Formats: sequence, structure tokens, C-alpha cells
Amino acid sequence: MTEFVFMLTHHDVTISNALEVFEEVKKTELKFVGCKDIGLTAERLKELFARMKSAGMTTFLEVVSNDEEKHFVGVEKAIHVGADYLIGGMPQFVSETLKYLKAKKARLRFFPYVGKIVGHPCILEGSVDEIVDNGIEFEKMGVHGINLLLYRYAGDTSFLLERIVEGLKIPTIVAGSIDNFEKINQLKRKNIWAFTIGGAILEGKFTPKKSAKEQIIAVLERL
Repeated sequence: MTEFVFMLTHHDVTISNALEVFEEVKKTELKFVGCKDIGLTAERLKELFARMKSAGMTTFLEVVSNDEEKHFVGVEKAIHVGADYLIGGMPQFVSETLKYLKAKKARLRFFPYVGKIVGHPCILEGSVDEIVDNGIEFEKMGVHGINLLLYRYAGDTSFLLERIVEGLKIPTIVAGSIDNFEKINQLKRKNIWAFTIGGAILEGKFTPKKSAKEQIIAVLERL
């Protein structure tokens, strides 16, 4: 089954009212929830994750920085708040991140980005072969899965998805710009492990003029 991860984020930043929005949406069938490593103070971030865990949710923290120091600050935040999954993280930091997590004896699962990640909000560049080869390389290194910015890729997204499914044995999370049911159906057909949605829920892309809670229910009903 393909899983839905609701991200309390917009434009690759955690929303300032994340705790309030979480309280609104937690009484649904939602099981997976997360946010970015930036946008909230450390204290508010810790409180948010405590509430997520108290509600029985599986938790995700996504790191998005191209700066190595900021990247590892984000990794440390994931450990500190007790996230179940560390997702994102630039490809050039994967090897050192795996070493860091091992040294810290961290139990979280690591799903880094693959391909060439540029800008903020992030977009995906590179050839399909390069992106798939990057994923295969990380699989050999021991990551738990990959985070694919499929719908932020300028090339043939359907071909990229096909090649990722064929080429990798580890799970894939598809993140970024999932804003309609057609994309969700495509991911379901390919048995992608999970996808994240943040801004499209907050902007009401799925059921216009409905609340975030109603948006989430509408997405869950499609799974």
C-alpha cells in the first residue's frame, strides 16, 4: 500500500502554526506526519514531535540545506526530537551522514535526496541515468530508502519513475509538488512506498474551499 505523509510545510519551510494545524488534522486516519528542519524554534519543534508521537504518529523530519553545517544541524535535530525518519539531505552529504548516524547510534531511517538538487524550494536536475545511478549507489552504501523530487524534475517524470522502480530495491518516498489526484494515482500504480504533501493541502488543491482536515481525508480516501 502506498502511504501518505502530511508535511506541515509550505515552500520547503515548516509553517509557523504547525502545532495548531496538527491539532486540527490529527483526528483523521492519518498515520504519517512530518515537517522541515527549518521554520520553528528548537523548543517548538520538540513540542510538535512530542504531540505527534503522543497521537501515535510515525514522524518524519526533512532536511533541505545545501550548506554542510546547516545540514548536520538538521540531522542532529532529527535525532534530538526522536524522529522515526530522516528524509532529504543533499546527495553530497550521504556518506558522512551515514557515518554520523552510526556514531550517534541513531535508530531513525535515512531517505536522502537523489540527483542534482538546486534552489529553494528544491528542484531536481540531471539525466535519468544519473539520478537512478545515484540511487543505486546510495542503496549499496546502506541507506534505508531514497527521497525523489519526481514532480520537480524538468525531464520526463514518467520515465524517471519507471526507471527508479525498476532499478532500486529499497523504498522510495516521492516528495514535492504533488497537487492532484492524477499524480497520486500514478504513484499508487507503481507501488511507491510513500509520498509527501504539504503546501497543496494548505492551499486547498484537492478539495477547493475545504479545511486542511477535509483535504487530508480526501487524499486518504484515494489510497
